[in-house]
Formats: sequence, C-alpha cells, structure tokens
Amino acid sequence: EAVFNLFFRKNPFKGGFTVSCGLDYVVDYVNNFHFSESDLEYLASIQGNDNNPLFEEGFLHYLQKLEFSCDLEAVPEGTLVFPHEPLIKVKGPIIQCQLLETPLLNLINFQTLIATKAARIRNAAKMEPVSEFGLRRAQGIDGALAASRAAYIGGVDSTSNVLAGKLFGIPLRGTHAHSWVMSFETELEAFKTYAEALPNNCIFLVDTYDTIQGIKNAITVGKMLREKGKEMIGVRIDSGDLAYLSQKARNLLDEAGFPNARIVGSNDLDETIVNSLKLQEAHINTWGIGTKLVTAFDQPALGGVYKMSAIKEGKKWIGKVKLSEQAIKVNNPGLQQVRRFYLENECVADAIFDQRFEPKETFTILDPLDPTRQKKLDTKKLAYKDLLIPIFDKGKQVYQSPKLEEIRNHLQKEMSTFHSGIKRFVNPHRYPVGLEENLHQLKTELILNLRKKVRK
Repeated sequence: EAVFNLFFRKNPFKGGFTVSCGLDYVVDYVNNFHFSESDLEYLASIQGNDNNPLFEEGFLHYLQKLEFSCDLEAVPEGTLVFPHEPLIKVKGPIIQCQLLETPLLNLINFQTLIATKAARIRNAAKMEPVSEFGLRRAQGIDGALAASRAAYIGGVDSTSNVLAGKLFGIPLRGTHAHSWVMSFETELEAFKTYAEALPNNCIFLVDTYDTIQGIKNAITVGKMLREKGKEMIGVRIDSGDLAYLSQKARNLLDEAGFPNARIVGSNDLDETIVNSLKLQEAHINTWGIGTKLVTAFDQPALGGVYKMSAIKEGKKWIGKVKLSEQAIKVNNPGLQQVRRFYLENECVADAIFDQRFEPKETFTILDPLDPTRQKKLDTKKLAYKDLLIPIFDKGKQVYQSPKLEEIRNHLQKEMSTFHSGIKRFVNPHRYPVGLEENLHQLKTELILNLRKKVRK
C-alpha cells in the first residue's frame, strides 16, 4: 500500500491564489473505475519490441477483476488552495494509486486552472455580470463543457454553451452573430427581424459595419419594441476602442431614453483588459469573456503533479521523497493533511502536517523553500479546519457532491475570508503556507539519508 498526493507548485497566472475544481468529475470517474472487455482485448493486442504480447494473460485477468478499494480524501471544490498543498490524497493498493495518476491530473488540472481564471475575471469585473462565451475556441467538446462548469464555479454568471446549460443548470446568455446582420440588405432590417423573432432577448450586436450607426439602429428598433410593450436589453460591442465606443454608446442610449440598456463588451478580454477598461472609464456593464478564459490563454496548464509520499512496510508507514536538483521539485513526505487557521473569520495561515505527528497545541510552520521563514500558530487562540475530507472509504463513496450553485457560493465565501492582497493581479501578497515543524524535520532527514545512499 502507498499514499499519493496531487498538488501544484506555483499559483497560475503569477497570482496569489488558486481555486480547487474538478472533484465532481473525479467522483464520477472513480465510481465507474473498471476495465471493460474491449479494454482488455485492446491491451492483449499490444506487442512489445519482440512482437510478443506486452502484458501477461494473468495480469489482464487481474485487471478484469480489479475493483477500486482505496481511501480518497480531497479539498472540496470552490476552496482556495496554495502551492504544495495536497488537493487530493489517495491511500491504498499501490497499483490502484498509480492507475489513478493520469486521470486525476487530467480532471483536476484543467478545471482548477479555469476556475482560477474565472475568479480573477470576477474580481476585475467587480459586481458587473460576466458571461462565458468560449465554446467556439475551447479545446474540444469535453474541454468546452468542463470549462463552462469551472468558469461558473469561478464566478461567471452565465454561459453561451447551451449544452452546458442543459447538463449543469448554468444560466444561458447570448447575442445574434455578425452573420445574422450580413444576411439582410441592411443592418436596420436585420435588427427589426431579430426583434420580431425574439422580442424578449434583444441585445443587438452593433459593430458589423459601423458601431456608432449600429447603436443608432439599435435605438430605432428599441423604440419599436417599446411601442409593443417590450424592452431592448442592450447592445454589444465586439471590436474597436471599447472604452471610447462604450462611452459614445452610453451617451446615445441615455439621450434616447434607454438609461437601463446594457452595454456588453467582448473581443479577447481577460482580467487585465477588463481592469484597464475600467481605469479608462469605459461604460461597459456586462462582460463577454471567451477565448482567454476557456483556454487559460496566458498559462494553458496548471502544472499539477501526483507524487508518492509514503509506503507501507508491514504495519508501518515509511515517508518517501523524490530528490531533484531543484528544491521546488522535492516532494513532501508522510500522511499529509492541511489545516487552515482563522483569526476573527480571516484566514491567517495554512499548515501542511503529517497526521502521525500532529502537534497538540502550537503549530510551527516553515516555508517549504526557505525554512528560515517561520510562523507559530496557537490552536487555543485560533479557529481552524482541516481541508482534506473523506470522499471514498475503502472504495465506497462517503461524500455527497453539493449542487453547482452551492460550490459557487462556497467560493464567494472563501474569497471574503482572505486578505485582499492575495487577489492583486500584480505582485500579489503571499499567503503563509508552511510545513509543520515535525514534517519539515522528517523531510530533511529523508533527503539527507537518500543523498548519503546516492554518494555510496
């Protein structure tokens, strides 16, 4: 038997936090973990370099009967997490732990990345609505669905992905395309026809030909709608100088009697551009974010890893580390848990500790990369909770997955308990995360012993 931990080494996007996501997919995968007859037939057909079967018949027979029997603990989705903290811990037969490595990383890495990106965009947009528009640029159908789900958890308000709306219950928002306008003799005719077809969903895309004239045409049709007891929702600008054009749009809409009409801004936006547009006093009050959200454009991979931290010899657990020339790549050993400490409802520090050597009162934590940076945490004076909770016990699910809306709300509560400094886009505050003193000592001893063996 062994223990493996899934974790990452750096916050994505040079940020100060990461949002855990993807656990529901993991639960579904583990519940359906098995090798089908077609799987086994394919594995039996694979040949080694001598043209003989790669796998023995006895091994394939073993896989046929294999049932998941591990303990699996995880950090709930929508929880803020930080480098070196295990998001998932798997304990059980080593072959099962190893077989889970690639699927767990695949399911957790991507959704965690997208949820984090969405949370950053949510912070930039403040209280203004954000819609995820990324289906056409996403990495395949499955990537698009996972991205829509993760983005909603991360804080966007809606999606244009209708299948994601059907499967996950995410609110749907969208506008007509440029091709709709181009299908008619004039833009005005296109807007009129759209208003007749969908009078209760009129956001007019105004930049197909000339944005200012497009806004005027939208106002004309908006007045026609109002005469019929309907109201134009707003306009969407998808190109050009969004700050200037949104200001012009606001003036024209207000003068025409549409002060509540929304101005939707899109066109390769991300949290940096949204923040910049706000500084330029753009009058955009709804944000459509596509490519740079669902592809995590500026960092397309989280870099999560899955490493063994302990192995069982008889009845005793032995800590394991992997050495490296880079200190950041030396994993932490032991049967790990993460304890988060609070002072008056604000998170103050996280301690990664070995459950076998849990301190009674005071946690002294050391920075994993700089042990001279230390912090003392008194369990009598600080509230705390352990982040890893049981999901499977000896292969049986013991965790009830919350609804998507509950996960989304959990993240918003999480965000409110952390100092605003970690949410900065430039030079964010570094939240204190450290190895508990006993775990740091164990890690140091294992490293020294291994280096002695290597030198021999």
